[in-house]
Amino acid sequence: MTDFTISLEDPHFFMELHAQMLQFARSQLDDHHQAEDAVQEALEGAMKNDATFNGKAAWKSWVFAILRHKIADTLRQRYSSQNIFVSPTEEEDFESLFNSKGHWPADDYPTCWPRPDRAMEQEQFWLIFEICLTQIPEHHARAFIMREFIGLETHEICSMMAVTVNNLNVMLWRARMRLRECLAQRWFNTRGEHA
Repeated sequence: MTDFTISLEDPHFFMELHAQMLQFARSQLDDHHQAEDAVQEALEGAMKNDATFNGKAAWKSWVFAILRHKIADTLRQRYSSQNIFVSPTEEEDFESLFNSKGHWPADDYPTCWPRPDRAMEQEQFWLIFEICLTQIPEHHARAFIMREFIGLETHEICSMMAVTVNNLNVMLWRARMRLRECLAQRWFNTRGEHA
């Protein structure tokens, strides 16, 4: 028996892992049944292939990697025809970040973040990151997660979200900028250090 199998035999641990996986899957799939199926398939795949787990990463990360692949497969199979639009209010809020030439105002440059790799390793950072992710428009957050966490290609995301490449690039850029702004306020102080 591997550590993975032993850990799954602990009911408390399994329930917590299942809840975390289901929350992540739901955030991407917007369909409870598909999310549940993806989680079940990921756990089943992990149990069947636990001998291939080489220990280079935490096995929880390994299981989530399997889940990300299952979500990507589900998203690739699904064709979404939802209309994505940017409200005038959202556009105005975003435009207020820049001056008339499209540059950061001299008195409001983004703060530098020394050693963000260290912050990312901290569990607290991910809690703040998740809060920040909920503060941006849902379609921007979804596009960001599809690209940066699930690793889907641009053309796949465009097809699933029924948007052009330019529209997707704008959504990703806006998501990154809003995440940067939120993290600067909630995680990093004005000197660029952990708050």
